[in-house]
Amino acid sequence: MPEQPQIDLPKVERPQEDRSRPERAMIEIRNVTRSYGAFKALDDASLTIREGEFFSLLGPSGCGKTTLLRMIAGFDNPTSGSISVGGQPMEGIPANRRPTNMVFQSYAIFPHLNVEQNVAYGLKRLKLQGGEEKRRVEEALAQVSLTGLGKRLATELSGGQRQRVALARALVMRPKVLLLDEPLSALDKKLREQMQVELRRLQQAVGITFVLVTHDQYEALAMSDRIAVMFGGKIAQVASPKEIYQRPVNRQVADFLGGMNFVKAEIVEENSASLVVDTLGFGRVKTDKPKAFVRNGGAATLGIRPERLRVLWDNATAKFEVAGKVVERHYFGEITHLIVDIPGLEKPLSVTETNDFGADDIPVGTSIRLAYDPEALVAMAD
Repeated sequence: MPEQPQIDLPKVERPQEDRSRPERAMIEIRNVTRSYGAFKALDDASLTIREGEFFSLLGPSGCGKTTLLRMIAGFDNPTSGSISVGGQPMEGIPANRRPTNMVFQSYAIFPHLNVEQNVAYGLKRLKLQGGEEKRRVEEALAQVSLTGLGKRLATELSGGQRQRVALARALVMRPKVLLLDEPLSALDKKLREQMQVELRRLQQAVGITFVLVTHDQYEALAMSDRIAVMFGGKIAQVASPKEIYQRPVNRQVADFLGGMNFVKAEIVEENSASLVVDTLGFGRVKTDKPKAFVRNGGAATLGIRPERLRVLWDNATAKFEVAGKVVERHYFGEITHLIVDIPGLEKPLSVTETNDFGADDIPVGTSIRLAYDPEALVAMAD
């Protein structure tokens, strides 16, 4: 009998922090709380944002991310705690005297002014001499790909062009930090994705610190050097996009960033670095123990991303596999989500497959086998 092919899944690479950037702090937030009566919009938040990095504050509505951005900008003040920018404490310094500038969600473009007048608006108080104002406006328009559109009225611009004007108006002031309050939320999906690339490219070109507020996890993952995930006024995790996605510190972070399958487990062995657990669906698994892991008796939770499960076709085998039945199928163009019932698991597994292998043709009710890498099963604190 011929030997059956075996699938060896790629190992999960340990996410490494990007050490190529300068470690100098640009923004330091220390134990910041913002209370409105009994309600705490921010609760003892501490964070360091580095010079020259693209940093995102990510979380659902009401988590405190915009409140924190506004306090960095100087539009609001902490109830307690401190904020420093460029090594200088910001207490008592008004917004117009801080080394920051802000791009708002609404863009706030003046409709009665043309493009170059909008961009030059903030420069008027500087009273620049010898054509310096014009030179800086032209430089800012070139940075955002609006060269030649200076005389166009604001009312004649598309949504993407208005967003670029708002960026140019902020950059022309040459801030140390550019603050972005969901600047892409008003754009349609295709233009939004295009502007994500352009905004990231712009940040790398100008080299200053960008701080983005967004509730869109894919936007944060695509654009950021690091991300702070926030819930209920608290910072849950700060890390690179890869680490946050692959190694979330708890179930709340894992569930917010993309899809995640959760599997109950019982702890068999534990040391400072790893756990050995038993599951009904995946058997015995050894996994790294997260820093934030807090043991709750003998129980644990494992998570595995839907794309880390692979359908085994025909006679293919894998060192680690589980069998189940397709109970739902959802077609999304380039990918298909299969919902697979696995004996022993409380809930079916979500599996993401690209459609070049025919996942979109698997009928509901089909018995299939799934390959997985044990290292893709991540233990997390509840």
